[in-house]
Amino acid sequence: MTGFRLGYVPGVTPAKWSRMWTERLPRIPLELVQVAAAEAPDLVRRAELDAVLLRLPIDRTGLHAIPLYVEQTVVVVPKDHVVTAAEEITVDDLADELILHPLDDVLDWPHPPGRLIADRPARTADAVELVAMGTGLLVVPQSLARLHHRKDLTYRPLTGVPESQVALSWPEAETGELVEHLIGIVRGRTVNSSRGPALPKPKAKPRPRPAPQQKPRRRR
Repeated sequence: MTGFRLGYVPGVTPAKWSRMWTERLPRIPLELVQVAAAEAPDLVRRAELDAVLLRLPIDRTGLHAIPLYVEQTVVVVPKDHVVTAAEEITVDDLADELILHPLDDVLDWPHPPGRLIADRPARTADAVELVAMGTGLLVVPQSLARLHHRKDLTYRPLTGVPESQVALSWPEAETGELVEHLIGIVRGRTVNSSRGPALPKPKAKPRPRPAPQQKPRRRR
């Protein structure tokens, strides 16, 4: 049977939803494909993926997108940095700090706070390496800070900045039954939810016919 290809951008963890899919649709394989954030919408438009978990905002031309949850924004710093003394950081706390702004930044803002370093790293992973070298600090969604975790780095929640919103996206013309099942899973609907499509029920086994009763013989 044909499977379903679900893409996801770095930092998003679809494992729980994948397990639920397997429990509900065991005969339809779910293939998880990690994709670059910048490529995710076009991969769905070209039908190389059936759906994708990505971060908003995106160009929604030809696509549906339903928001799922919002990620905390954090600042990644060396473990011995002065800001680690606080449990939470504000934009003002970073006013004099050198800040890295990678080209694949997923936060929707004109520029990060602080003093931006003109030379922008190509990837978030490269920026994390530069933080470890003491070049500057980095502002990212918490999931990306966890993805690129290093023993010599830590992070703190940052307030007063945009947050990342994770969404499920799929082609406008392809809202079929499998997509409806996936929407139900990521939105936490139960198997018996009336809002989702009905799952195929197993065929009932035929009941055995009762043995014909014999009429009692008359005594002569």
